Amino acid sequence: MKIVTWGLLIAILGTLIWYFFIKEYDYQINFEVKTTTGTVNQSIKSWNSSHENPQPIQQISEKELIQKITIKDSSFTYLWNISPKNDSILKVTAYISDAKNRFKNRITIPFYETDFEKTSKRVTEELFNKLNNHLKEIKVKIEGKENSPSNYAAYVSLKTHQIEKAKGMMENFNLLSSFVADNYLEPSGQPFLEITSWNKTTDSLSFNFCFPFKKPDSVYIDSLTINSKISIKQFPSKKALKAIYNGNYITSDRAWYALEDYAKKNNIPVEMFPIEVFYNNPNMGGDEHNWKTEVYLPLKKE
Repeated sequence: MKIVTWGLLIAILGTLIWYFFIKEYDYQINFEVKTTTGTVNQSIKSWNSSHENPQPIQQISEKELIQKITIKDSSFTYLWNISPKNDSILKVTAYISDAKNRFKNRITIPFYETDFEKTSKRVTEELFNKLNNHLKEIKVKIEGKENSPSNYAAYVSLKTHQIEKAKGMMENFNLLSSFVADNYLEPSGQPFLEITSWNKTTDSLSFNFCFPFKKPDSVYIDSLTINSKISIKQFPSKKALKAIYNGNYITSDRAWYALEDYAKKNNIPVEMFPIEVFYNNPNMGGDEHNWKTEVYLPLKKE
């Protein structure tokens, strides 16, 4: 009997030590969503930047992010964990802590709903609603393997963060379209871009934004008036996985993540240098839900 009693006391003591001194968070909230890990990752970052005086998010991995949120005089730490529940559903878990009130929270939480709990639920619900509203504004359809277009094009090389990709395109749209028009070149195909580098940790991109035109003879090419920012070359066709994205071009990278997930699930080796072909001019406005982008993720060469 004494052995059982001592065993029970040691177990209780061990649980209390873990709860008050070892456990790294004060409160946990889960929700589920049907999308990709990358889309959740980018949505958390976008939501964070919308806060007043946001602190930079620390990315441990694409599936784990640490976010600091200040509300009034209190500072909270959110460790976001994104994990698959099944092939199409993700489980998003928020591990929340308040360093200044750690012991107070852990003592009171089991007995009644604290202000800390209410705030944690409200903040997590805010992200949940923002994410679901975003998913209603976009559509991604995987179409399978297809060759990307081959084009001769004028282009500018740009470096931006992911969220600023569309801004870089818009800033150079008139430059490229004027070059084609001023040199009496015949447009051929839609404006497009090719990613040349992508750092997922820093969300930084290098890419070529391109305006295709029919290749004239070499003598005419030599006579072209070329801005110092503009280059010209042939962009070859590539074997790729293709998707159709509908939505604002700012978030067309959601199709990149969808293609990446599709490739992993189907054991298709790919190169993470997406190509996007645009069918609408954002400068002309219109319903973003109807904007169309063809997105290609090149297959790895054998």
